[in-house]
Amino acid sequence: MHIDNFASGDSLLHRLDPRLKIVIAVLFSVIVAVADKSLCLATAVCFSLALLLIARLSLREVFLRLLVVNAFILFLWLFLPFTYGGEKLFSIGPLDATRDGIIYALQITVKSNTIVVALIALLATTPIITLGHALSHLYVPSKLIHLLFFTVRYLQVLHLEYDRLRAAMKIRAFRPGTNLHTYRSLSYLIGMLLIKSFDRADRIRKAMLCRGFHGEFYLLSHFKLQKIDVVMLLIMMLVVGGMASLQWIILK
Repeated sequence: MHIDNFASGDSLLHRLDPRLKIVIAVLFSVIVAVADKSLCLATAVCFSLALLLIARLSLREVFLRLLVVNAFILFLWLFLPFTYGGEKLFSIGPLDATRDGIIYALQITVKSNTIVVALIALLATTPIITLGHALSHLYVPSKLIHLLFFTVRYLQVLHLEYDRLRAAMKIRAFRPGTNLHTYRSLSYLIGMLLIKSFDRADRIRKAMLCRGFHGEFYLLSHFKLQKIDVVMLLIMMLVVGGMASLQWIILK
């Protein structure tokens, strides 16, 4: 399990100040999430694709991550067109698909994919530790940053523990199926994983207290804005501001 797959690179976005990338990512995501004008959404799509090209990321890896997102969106397409009011377009048995429902589902699909692509290009190009450092400079509560650090640090450990438990089940001739024994065994697996996670968390906490941890990670270095950071910030703010204008001013 590799979380920082996109963090290694030497593109312009990889070298950009992470504080700026976080600010732009938040503003862009908020505007796209509330936008409903076609021109604004089209601009957002072009901007996210431009960020992806600038970051020079593997399109195959990005596509695989988008598949996960769209697997959940697929359920919206199964229900939203048939439950949203509006003009009827076609029928499938007793269900009537509406034009407004299809447009609404399409908007959600475009927004979700646009935001995810932009977040991958902006945030996934920054190592998790550096991202937490930048969040601290932006005055995000320290407990949330600690939670991020510990989640990333021990997610791989928990995944290895899960693999060991699954291997132990296979050695005991467990074969998954659609029966009560399978459901009970998988419930035991989840329960054991939760118990082991809690036990490990308690040991980690005691070890940190023994080493003098008092609930704070001290910052030993600080970010410095470069000229390219300021230029990129101005360009991105102009794009984001233009999107906001298209949504609430020009096309009002």
